[in-house]
Amino acid sequence: MRRPPHENVATVLVDPAVLRELEVHLMSLDLRLWPVATSPVHEDGPRAAFQLRRRLLMARRGAWDDAAQWTPVWIAFGESWYDGAEPLPWSAHQVLWRTLEEYAGHVRYRLGLGGIPRVDVPRERTA
Repeated sequence: MRRPPHENVATVLVDPAVLRELEVHLMSLDLRLWPVATSPVHEDGPRAAFQLRRRLLMARRGAWDDAAQWTPVWIAFGESWYDGAEPLPWSAHQVLWRTLEEYAGHVRYRLGLGGIPRVDVPRERTA
């Protein structure tokens, strides 16, 4: 049985004070930031965001309590990181983790990617 098509994503808790700055930085690297609460993946995004944040905080047993009000987001990779049906290259992972390290005081995440249903992203038209 084959897995349905999915987006490779990092799940990250982000301090709202740096959310826009991080999003713009990621866009410059062809990485997309999706707040879980407003993602088209869930019918009830705010509830999904609450549950995801709670699971992440509970898994760290108090170590991430400072992030209790932070925004859960998914970070996906843009088209430039893919080569057809080939797996995502390690260089894409490295760019993502290095970028998140730059925001170390304002993000909480675990290394590794998960998967969410594909998100339909508008594409630029080229002549």
